[in-house]
Amino acid sequence: MDVLRALTENRLWRSVVRHGVRGTNRNRVMLVMENIFLHLHSAKVRRRSLEISSTYYLGGISLTLFAILTITGLMLMLYYHPSVPQAYDDMKELQFVVSNGVFLRNMHRWAAHAMVLAVFFHMLRVFYHKAYRPPREFNWVVGVVLLLLTLLLSYTGYLLPWDQLAFWGVSVGTNMVKAMPVLGPAFRFLLLGGNIVGENALLRFYVLHCVFLPLALVLGVAVHLWRVRKDGGIAGSSGLRRADAGKIP
Repeated sequence: MDVLRALTENRLWRSVVRHGVRGTNRNRVMLVMENIFLHLHSAKVRRRSLEISSTYYLGGISLTLFAILTITGLMLMLYYHPSVPQAYDDMKELQFVVSNGVFLRNMHRWAAHAMVLAVFFHMLRVFYHKAYRPPREFNWVVGVVLLLLTLLLSYTGYLLPWDQLAFWGVSVGTNMVKAMPVLGPAFRFLLLGGNIVGENALLRFYVLHCVFLPLALVLGVAVHLWRVRKDGGIAGSSGLRRADAGKIP
């Protein structure tokens, strides 16, 4: 008790927990609202929204898979060089030389496949429950953008092993981009850094996969969670939709 009392009287502790630790409703609300890690979530939620049948936890599963991809991706970067033909040699070294390298690569690969499925089913669940209706139209658009970013992350990571499957898969995909009217050829040239799938393309896909797309996804997820809160919480059943009817964001 003396240690706890000394801790709560410490100036540093009071600067972190500004509203005390007593379990009052006001302290709970203020602690959540002024915490950088907790302020995206509501201080109170409906009990119904925590049931599995409301969301099937698909949003949380998607976020967890993204965290796994981030951790495994950072570890894979320690063994990878985005250059030709070193990229393929690094994949072989990861498979046959690095301890647990196959496990690390497969965890990253299967988590990527699972994230694409989880995000798709999450949007399917939202559509089925009609959670795109007012006042949640903007968040539905944000969710569509997050799905596209997830697909782009999966696609840009496809080239990085620099094997035959990756080379020809990206060749076919970029040729499909080239078939777009007006902007297709220019967009393909910008994406590949040239007219062929070569070292420029590998470097650009690597930067997109490891820097720009993850940052965009993190920003989009932050906005998505913030809008869930501002729009009245999770809409997962007809009861919740009736309760939310007529609310203004």
